[in-house]
Amino acid sequence: MADAGGEMAEDGEITIRVATDLKAFSAAEWSSLDGASKSGSLPYNPFISYAFLSTLEDSGCATRKTGWLGQHLRLEAPDGTLLGAVAGYLKSHSQGEYVFDHGWADAFERAGGQYYPKLQISVPFTPATGPRLLVAGNYAPDTIQAALGEGIKALTDQLGASSAHVTFANEADVAVLESAGFLHRTDQQFHFFNEGYSSYSDFLDALASRKRKTLRKERESALASGISIEWLTGRDLTERVWDDFYAFYMDTGSRKWGRPYLNRLFFSLISERMPDDILLVMAKRDGRYIAGAINFIGGDTLFGRNWGCIEDHPFLHFEVCYHQAIDFAINRKLRVVEAGAQGEHKLARGYVPVTTHSAHYIAHPGLRKAVGDYLRRERRDVEAMSDYLEERTPFRKSE
Repeated sequence: MADAGGEMAEDGEITIRVATDLKAFSAAEWSSLDGASKSGSLPYNPFISYAFLSTLEDSGCATRKTGWLGQHLRLEAPDGTLLGAVAGYLKSHSQGEYVFDHGWADAFERAGGQYYPKLQISVPFTPATGPRLLVAGNYAPDTIQAALGEGIKALTDQLGASSAHVTFANEADVAVLESAGFLHRTDQQFHFFNEGYSSYSDFLDALASRKRKTLRKERESALASGISIEWLTGRDLTERVWDDFYAFYMDTGSRKWGRPYLNRLFFSLISERMPDDILLVMAKRDGRYIAGAINFIGGDTLFGRNWGCIEDHPFLHFEVCYHQAIDFAINRKLRVVEAGAQGEHKLARGYVPVTTHSAHYIAHPGLRKAVGDYLRRERRDVEAMSDYLEERTPFRKSE
């Protein structure tokens, strides 16, 4: 581990160490970080858990070879006690991030600069909002987060990287990073909010009559070919089930992205390490699975991730990914469903526009100015689009 020094006036000298893999932390240490376990003050976020992040590395999905070299920050007290941490990666490309900066890279390199490597603070291949400046329990979050923000800047400069990108961050982290000189970027996703519904039918009652009838017909059509739906979690997640799901993932992912990011070992390891945090929604016809979607269960949120199929049926994607997720969230009394990146088609299915946030440290003054100008315009556009879409949700309008 490399070292970078720092000081906190109230708590004395601290040290930030940089580790290339998560093994520099014990599972118990990492679980002391707020949001990374089910016992903190923040809702549990499965994607920042030790099990999930270590699986990305141990399976070979997020490694130096794939362009995700770990650069994890470890903030320590003088006695070595973990105060805070950041999951970071030195990247040689901009794939698997879902906050697109290809235009920034092209412009900078046309002007004679070198955009890569860059520092990425995120969960690889996972466009889900969560804490990024992770604070160990019982420590003052503002102080720890500020130190971590400065640590990200120092590491970027030390590595000679062009920039650091903290993506899908929660608003509290973004506020800290803006104070440290990071640029603020916004984008949009569509989330479902459970307003205390007792059932899916109860949710439908909140929609305008025409929209309600449309969704009922859509769900009937999706299952019209003798298709049944199963929820699999915990012990139900057998290797045979994962073989089927992986076939769906590879077939659909190869056509959609060209190269899926996750390998077969990844699914076996997460099934072993965090089975109760996983929901597979699987569609079956004529005794065999034909489609499925993987979700992760957080403290108050169901996070929809990857989908795949080997048979095409009308509306089956919407049923497996969106309607079933709402059903499950209502059943488990979860507050939110985050159904992944993009997709205005989610609007008609009860998902509403939500602003997502990221923060960007640009080392080169010229690039920083150009990006800052662009982001000011982009934030206005995102806000205007959000207002426009908010008026077009399927919910009954109050008089």
